Amino acid sequence: MRKWGEKPYHSLDHMLRERFGEKVYKVTLNGGMSCPNRDGNLGTRGCIFCSAGGSGDFAADACLSVTEQIDSQIAILSQKRPIRKYIAYFQAYTNTYAPVDYLEKIFTEAISHPSVVALSIGTRPDCLEPEKLELLSRLNKRKPVWIELGLQTIHESTAAYIRRGYPLSCFEDAVRRLRQENIEVIVHTILGLPGEDRQAILETMNYLNHMDIQGIKLQLLHVLRGTDLAADYEKGLFKTYEREEYLALLIDCLEHLDPDIVIHRITGDGPRDLLIAPLWASRKREVLNLLHHRMKEEQSFQGKALMCE
Repeated sequence: MRKWGEKPYHSLDHMLRERFGEKVYKVTLNGGMSCPNRDGNLGTRGCIFCSAGGSGDFAADACLSVTEQIDSQIAILSQKRPIRKYIAYFQAYTNTYAPVDYLEKIFTEAISHPSVVALSIGTRPDCLEPEKLELLSRLNKRKPVWIELGLQTIHESTAAYIRRGYPLSCFEDAVRRLRQENIEVIVHTILGLPGEDRQAILETMNYLNHMDIQGIKLQLLHVLRGTDLAADYEKGLFKTYEREEYLALLIDCLEHLDPDIVIHRITGDGPRDLLIAPLWASRKREVLNLLHHRMKEEQSFQGKALMCE
């Protein structure tokens, strides 16, 4: 049985310690960009689950320079614990949805910061034009560049419902082109989307096992105030997971995923002032502790069963 430090799966924390030799933290940045699902290119209402913050509700203030955003967060984090290395994470909205000159300016500023050891960029696969890929490739030769792609699901009917705005073939093409440049790919998935059962979710996991990706985020579906998803939830069109259901599903997903894929997120915790459901999701530490305990229990039981055979 493979071991990854204290956690019973291939965690981001373990990977970072192996790669950089110590604990590494993320600073979440806001590049002041929009999204083709919001500016009228594809739509104006965003993805159905997306808050007004464009999934960047925890990101820094876009009015500050990139260096000021990084320094302000380092100042807060370093008060609690000694930290020397950080990942600069452009999180809010679509972070390659701007002219390449602007992207070069802000990404270069971030990657040049002496405390930053890697650059992570959240974006859409339909916003990676050749000139932007060339920029990312150049930056990747200085420090590691990771691209986080919001796939959410492989099922086209669900993708249409959530207003993702691109076909699965676009995602596949983006992964292929990024990997040709040796850029690591992290995929965002959402567990519990309306209309998707356990089998549909595991089909997404199995599909990703056959893609050349290096990391995955398993995000619990959150219903946030002010979203179109919240309107459907209040109409009773779907239910969110109870905690026990979600823990069982998470274990299924982790057991199905290729163990070489790094788990960058296991649940997520929406902003408390926006979270409508499930309310238990705000107790993230409690959820993680329960998950780790149950996985270790299952592994211990399986080990004993093998010894008895």
